[in-house]
Amino acid sequence: MKILLVGAHGTVGRGVATELKARHEVIAAGRRGATVTLDLADAASIRKALESLGPVDAIVSAAGQVGWAPLLELTQEQWAYSVANKLMGQVNLALVGQEFLRDGGSITLTSGVLFDQPVPYGAAASLANGGIEAFVRAAAIELPRGLRINAVSPGVLAESMEDLGPFFRGFEPVSAARVALGYSRSVEGSDTGKVYAVQ
Repeated sequence: MKILLVGAHGTVGRGVATELKARHEVIAAGRRGATVTLDLADAASIRKALESLGPVDAIVSAAGQVGWAPLLELTQEQWAYSVANKLMGQVNLALVGQEFLRDGGSITLTSGVLFDQPVPYGAAASLANGGIEAFVRAAAIELPRGLRINAVSPGVLAESMEDLGPFFRGFEPVSAARVALGYSRSVEGSDTGKVYAVQ
């Protein structure tokens, strides 16, 4: 398969690339330093990137940044940034991307553990994650041409515990390699409208 992987240079993205590139052609996409440049917060950028590639078999998003601050200190700019990147960025990737998928192709988005296990400072992430999961379930019943859409909900990554550990006391970290198996299941399986929790 020809797979577009957005966020390929992040911690999750590197794990996904390693998992999938042994069997498929994986094209790295991101804001900088990738084979294809795109900005999730800019739908026109997404379209331009996909037009440069032509038809693909799968689109995977392992990206989406959010604001991180105490609830009452999150600014309107941080809320807007979180929605534009993590939530609407991935929604737009799916909506634009479906035009470039071959029949029966798949879209895999990323939500996260904070949807149903919130922590202090993570309200913007919880909002975005919940929106992604709701969108995936709704979009699955309407996508044409046998297209599939799923999400992967990673737990806190073992590789990120040095920075994020204080916010995730009592959580069992998971490796990026283990999280990548959820993306493999979505891309190479037959489900649609599912959220694969790897936590």
